[in-house]
Amino acid sequence: MTNRTHREVRLAARPTGPVTDDLFEIVEVPVPEPAEGQVLVRNSLMSVAAVMRTLMDENTVVPMPSFVVGEVLDGPAVGEVVAAPGTDLKAGDLVAHHLGWREYALADAAAVRRLDPGLLPDPAGYLSQGPTALMGIDRGAEVRPGDTVFVTGAAGGVGLMAGQLAKLRGAARLIGSTGSPEKAERLRTEFGYDAVVVRGAGPIEEQLRAAAPEGIDVLFDNVGGEQLQAALAVARRGARLALVGALSAQLSDGSATTTPIDTLSLVSRGITMRGVALHDHRDLVPQWYELFAQGLREGTLTFPHARLHGIEQAPRALQELIAGRHLGSVIVEL
Repeated sequence: MTNRTHREVRLAARPTGPVTDDLFEIVEVPVPEPAEGQVLVRNSLMSVAAVMRTLMDENTVVPMPSFVVGEVLDGPAVGEVVAAPGTDLKAGDLVAHHLGWREYALADAAAVRRLDPGLLPDPAGYLSQGPTALMGIDRGAEVRPGDTVFVTGAAGGVGLMAGQLAKLRGAARLIGSTGSPEKAERLRTEFGYDAVVVRGAGPIEEQLRAAAPEGIDVLFDNVGGEQLQAALAVARRGARLALVGALSAQLSDGSATTTPIDTLSLVSRGITMRGVALHDHRDLVPQWYELFAQGLREGTLTFPHARLHGIEQAPRALQELIAGRHLGSVIVEL
């Protein structure tokens, strides 16, 4: 195996503005050989997410280590075991791990999770952002039957799953936000949204009041900023607000962003605001995949995603995700 090579994507420099091709370097290196207790995986699929733009910065507030200049990026991936000496894994096993951005991954056995190849119809489904959506809907916002739910960033990989889950949990009215009229139309016609707020089509608060004249009971927030402020203004008494992401800050090219909040208004209306992160709710991951498999079988859940082909497309996949060019998750087939 020592004569074989594979490709990996390294961070060439830190961004000072938009993410561009020259921030990445694709390098051909030898395929590593596993030692006792290690697993060599031939990656077949990897996903990109907005948090990866944040991790390209030297200092971030997210509870994850930043990428290192000159070293390989990482992220969720699925692949097949090539060799795993001294472990209970065998060649051909389908596994998930966090060493994407490379065609072959070498990991300790404890960092690799065996997957059921028959559970989901497409192994790319294991790269869905459903666990984050489930966390925000069930534990962050505690969605109940009859709720009016506002999902920001509704056309993204997390948002599309959150909207579907809100409906499963009995939401009576589903409102989303997105960045283009085209995506707004698809959210209404394909994904069951009753109304959509479009960024850039006028003040967000005015659009949200028109979409929810009686107010909202739940916010599932991927964005923050003006959209969070609008939700606070329109929230009904006792509303539950789950803060799951902060794309307005994450994709701000390094400029500081803050969101003013009227705390007295929160107190007087009995509003709950809760920040939730998946690293505190890892127990939801296996629960999600059982729920996802059932939903796919029954037709109550779908997995909207874009799929690019070849590791050389991974930098472009992240750039296009950040630019909002895709609906749903963004997957790279290696």
